[in-house]
Amino acid sequence: MKNCYFAVDLGATSGRTVIVDFESGKLEMEEINRFSNPILEIGGHSYWDLYALYHNILEGLKMVASRKDIDVRSIGIDTWGVDFVLLGKDGAFLRQPYSYRDRQTEGAPEAYFSRVSRQKVYDITGIQIMDFNSLFQFDTLRRNGDSAWEAADKILFLPDALAYLLTGNAVTEYTIATTAQIVNASTRKLDEEILQTVGLTADDFGTFVYPGTVIGTLTPEVRKITGLGAIPVIAVGGHDTASAVAAVPARHGSFAYLSSGTWSLMGIETEEPVINVSSEAGNFTNEGGVDGKIRFLKNICGMWLLESCRRIWGKVSYQELLEEARVCDPFRSLVNPDDPAFVNPDNMVVAIKEFCHKHGQPVPQIRGQLVRCIFESLALRYREVLDRLRQLSPVQIKELHIIGGGSCNVLLNQFTANATGIPVVAGPAEATAIGNVLVQALADHQAASLTEMRTRLADNLLLARFEPEHRGRWEEAYRHYQQITR
Repeated sequence: MKNCYFAVDLGATSGRTVIVDFESGKLEMEEINRFSNPILEIGGHSYWDLYALYHNILEGLKMVASRKDIDVRSIGIDTWGVDFVLLGKDGAFLRQPYSYRDRQTEGAPEAYFSRVSRQKVYDITGIQIMDFNSLFQFDTLRRNGDSAWEAADKILFLPDALAYLLTGNAVTEYTIATTAQIVNASTRKLDEEILQTVGLTADDFGTFVYPGTVIGTLTPEVRKITGLGAIPVIAVGGHDTASAVAAVPARHGSFAYLSSGTWSLMGIETEEPVINVSSEAGNFTNEGGVDGKIRFLKNICGMWLLESCRRIWGKVSYQELLEEARVCDPFRSLVNPDDPAFVNPDNMVVAIKEFCHKHGQPVPQIRGQLVRCIFESLALRYREVLDRLRQLSPVQIKELHIIGGGSCNVLLNQFTANATGIPVVAGPAEATAIGNVLVQALADHQAASLTEMRTRLADNLLLARFEPEHRGRWEEAYRHYQQITR
């Protein structure tokens, strides 16, 4: 019988459950179930269907329970950041959670900073300013007199809300809480001064815990539904990027990482937060990591651009799109992936074409040109962020580890090596689920440290390496990109 860890890995477009066996001497992963996670558009607002996610988690647990060859040691849950659920005094959810793509927070930081110093908030939290940060969601709900907000007794971030449904215990996990912009980067606890600015205290949240903490065991109700026993649920890196970064298979500390998915997150690991005038000006963020680390990084709009185009194009494979892009002329059109026009347009294809027209470039006419435009623009944006990161990093950056689903994109990986001028190591694609499980295994005393776990990963994974090519052409393209994006 295999002793396995059960990981719930939820992204902003889909979710899945997997089991991982470490005891065989190799990393053996098996996907149990996969499901969509669409945004619900209702009454002019965008929501997540939390109950559908919970149902699919239960389905995964039932499937595992029916297997006679598996013994589940523990369960861990990770999700995207910032979003949350409001609980009433009776412990019930007051409504489905808003999606961070809901437009009610457009301009929210400016409204908040009319009362509170922007610099003070950054000095305390070290978190980059984005419209949808939980702090600004809190302030928006408060200013709007939101009925659920006014009736709420507790606030739970999404991985903690799902763990609450499984265990009945309310916690606030450190890494996911840092994305909210309410954690003091130095003390690594909820900051009462920041909370007071939106009428909250630490008592309005669950018990504050760190990765590796046992949240509780499955409730009798969940045990009956699934057929499992009193399995412990572990607080992992609740923010999916925290879990993904934990799974970087690095053998040394001189690396940067790029977690590539719907969002691209580029950064380094540090022992202490990096908070200064330059990091604030560059809008870099200091999010909580696993094993006492700080993830000093910057959010970049990643494969969201391509995913949004694919929804318009219908059922076309990634491989087909890559081949179409490969044969198109290089550097024909470039965009700034982080331009506000691409946050949530009605039609991403139209938005890209309009950007190119506005900036006096050839407008992409066919799919391959659009895809090549997206990939080259992303690679050049990565170069731009990496240059700034090098200036702020306390360590020398010798290679870039690309993890997550985007690590399978051979064309973009090569473009990234070309643009940044350093080797790119790609993999694992399943970094988030693996990192989720690594924390469970550490809590289960299967290794002494995260460093030991990473070494084991590097020994067991098949990783791809990309060396920089065509440096002159990419330097010229980068200068053109900088002119466009100023």
